[in-house]
Amino acid sequence: MWVKALDMILEKMKSSGFNFSQVRALSGAGQQHGSVYWKKGSADVLKNASCELPLHQTLKDCFSISDSPIWMDSSTASQCSSLEKAVGGAQHLANITGSRAYERFTGNQIAKIYSQNPEVYMQTERISLVSSFAASLFLGAYAAIDYSDGSGMNLLKIREKEWSKSCLDACAPGLAEKLGCPVPSHSVLGPISPYYIKRYGFSPDCKIVAFTGDNPASLAGMRLQEGDITISLGTSDTLFLWIQEPTPALEGHILCNPVESQAYMALLCFKNGSLMRERIRDDCASGSWDEFSKALTSTVAGNNGNLGFYFDVMEITPEAVGIHRFNRDNQKVSDFPKEVEIRALIEGQFMAKRIHAEKLGYRVMPQTRILATGGASHNKKILQVLSDVFNAPVYTMDTANSACLGSAYRAIHGLVAETGVSLADVVKLAPESRLAVTPTVGAEEDCISLSIQFCSVGFRGFHLNDGSFYKLQSHPELYRPLLKRYAELEQKVIYNPTSSCLAK
Repeated sequence: MWVKALDMILEKMKSSGFNFSQVRALSGAGQQHGSVYWKKGSADVLKNASCELPLHQTLKDCFSISDSPIWMDSSTASQCSSLEKAVGGAQHLANITGSRAYERFTGNQIAKIYSQNPEVYMQTERISLVSSFAASLFLGAYAAIDYSDGSGMNLLKIREKEWSKSCLDACAPGLAEKLGCPVPSHSVLGPISPYYIKRYGFSPDCKIVAFTGDNPASLAGMRLQEGDITISLGTSDTLFLWIQEPTPALEGHILCNPVESQAYMALLCFKNGSLMRERIRDDCASGSWDEFSKALTSTVAGNNGNLGFYFDVMEITPEAVGIHRFNRDNQKVSDFPKEVEIRALIEGQFMAKRIHAEKLGYRVMPQTRILATGGASHNKKILQVLSDVFNAPVYTMDTANSACLGSAYRAIHGLVAETGVSLADVVKLAPESRLAVTPTVGAEEDCISLSIQFCSVGFRGFHLNDGSFYKLQSHPELYRPLLKRYAELEQKVIYNPTSSCLAK
């Protein structure tokens, strides 16, 4: 299906008159964790593909498994348990690979295939990720797995950038040979296959840059830099973080950074996102976002110490469910006034994001920017709370097809990466994100005239009418103790599977 889809796209582009000869470099992205199993002898078939035939016809008998396991698969719980046990526990596995064992991760999927169909595994000469599979089609040879996508497998040592022997051995025999050696994400894998030169008119000089996962490609597309954080406020809320010194935990994921080989990225997913916000809007603001925003601004930052946890469905980060409200004395209460409920929801969601981001090694820096996307990013009152909680300016950007855009950025970056040119230098002329809000200023705004100062690292503060400079500052004395309280109370609401009830 994937190969046929590629055939169809390229044929449509050819019919439309697209000039393939102008393409200097090509990269791409694939859904993370999925895997493709090449049957023995497939390398020769791929290398010698006839330009007279669509590629899907040539490769139809090249796969030892016809249906690829993908990220939606959750059938490998026993393999996850075995992997964690083999390496000394969940935290130790996270320290090695960036994540504890997850059912969708590729290593556990491979282990399941080996245990249930050992003959199929033995017939497989190469295992690709979806990303390296797609790169292989353009390369006409098996493409290496890149560091960034490879760190979503529970197999790669994220610091040493090599496969973990203990993890490989726990999953299946001879696995290192079937995976091949991983490579830096900016690597030029080679020239495009002659198949595409003859069939579509690509230039022989067109280079194939290592493909990566969709999430790493999105980080490139959004042009994150050190200290930046992207928050996608959608049905689920997702965080992308640029991290220098990671501290892997039992939640979230640490991946090798796709654009800076010495850095890392982290992913955190929160299931109770926009649907939770919409439910509270309906209950407390008559279904109106305008009324919701008015109620939010009618309450003070910090909500007079009232904190809430809102999980209509079992949350991922943390593992908790239900609605839990606490007053300023940490006493659990049954309800809040409507305006307090609204602020408790929004502040709680953003405090949780900062707390769990910092657990993974993220730190707010002077140049930190928050890039907000998704439906709620259009609501400036919500973004104001986000800015105050993180004590950083919030920018908005149009990130439609950010993985595709990131792949294009990475392709051109791959041509110059070995000379030390950064991705930021390559895309410096691309459209900038837009400043939406800044942290609430701790000064009497009605008695001074202000002019905003910007610099190369973003919003910094204000010039006052007397010529002095007021450095940006929000509520560090307010939100820091609230963050500590929130983290402590969170432990009271985490789901306890041994008793099937909420921990007291």
